[in-house]
Amino acid sequence: MIDFSGLACQHGACGYNVVVKQEISVSTRSRTDLIDVTRLVAESVSRMGLREGVVTVFVPHTTAGITINEHADPNVVGDLMNTLDRLVPWSARYRHSEGNAAAHIKASLMGSSVQVIVSSGRLQMGRWQGIFLCEFDGPRERRIWIEGTAA
Repeated sequence: MIDFSGLACQHGACGYNVVVKQEISVSTRSRTDLIDVTRLVAESVSRMGLREGVVTVFVPHTTAGITINEHADPNVVGDLMNTLDRLVPWSARYRHSEGNAAAHIKASLMGSSVQVIVSSGRLQMGRWQGIFLCEFDGPRERRIWIEGTAA
């Protein structure tokens, strides 16, 4: 853990930001899988010792993404997966020869990173919001890079 309390920066007045990085690993269970990783990200922020700032959550994969959406009702995740399957079906006339073009397209639609404000050491998210790892070519082990920047 890094103690940020001794920094002379107040309200962004210093000429640099302190950056702390961590990596977590998540095992996905199926070809398409949305996994709520909010708790894992919050635990990572706590281990970093980040009290005030922003955290970037990045997925270094081309067939997986990351998004923020509702995590209170599991039907939202199901609706999202079903809609993506209708928009980007697995069996289409794709040119990509590996057979996972749909996974690449879905990952591009979801995006590879999200940012969340951290205040008093806690993720600042809406009541119903959660951070989801979006698997489109599983099952497999996925890495998530988490970078905290102190304010």
